Amino acid sequence: MAQADGADGGAVPPQEPTAAAEPAPRKSRRFPSVTEDTARPEGGGRAAPGDAPAPARQWPMLTVLSVTGLGLLVTALDLGKEGWRIGILLIGAALLGGAVLRRVLPSVGMLAVRSRFTDMVTYGVLGVTIVLLALMAQPEPWLEIPFLNETLHFTISG
Repeated sequence: MAQADGADGGAVPPQEPTAAAEPAPRKSRRFPSVTEDTARPEGGGRAAPGDAPAPARQWPMLTVLSVTGLGLLVTALDLGKEGWRIGILLIGAALLGGAVLRRVLPSVGMLAVRSRFTDMVTYGVLGVTIVLLALMAQPEPWLEIPFLNETLHFTISG
């Protein structure tokens, strides 16, 4: 670093930063108003170590998809008198299982879509809705909820 010449011809030492200089800007915890990339959801990392094969790293998502696929297969094959209902119950149970996995596991791989809370609420509400609709489906419902029955008649008959 070169030193500048002073008025009397002598060398002027470089100036040291003073304490009155501007402090480093603090990093804000707020999200920027314009984003440049998509943030990874909470728990969106691998569910198994990186050296494990791909299916092992994504076992929570594969579990939910497998149970859902089984439910679709049972529904399509219509096994027995109530096979369609059992298949739909399996689909609802798969979503409820996804909500539980999202709650208890710190990392669930691709099962994480949004924040943990949003995923749990979404999977849970969809799962409960599918299970209730499967239990209340006609003919011969396994579950009867009187106020829903009256609401249905009121909306249809006008």
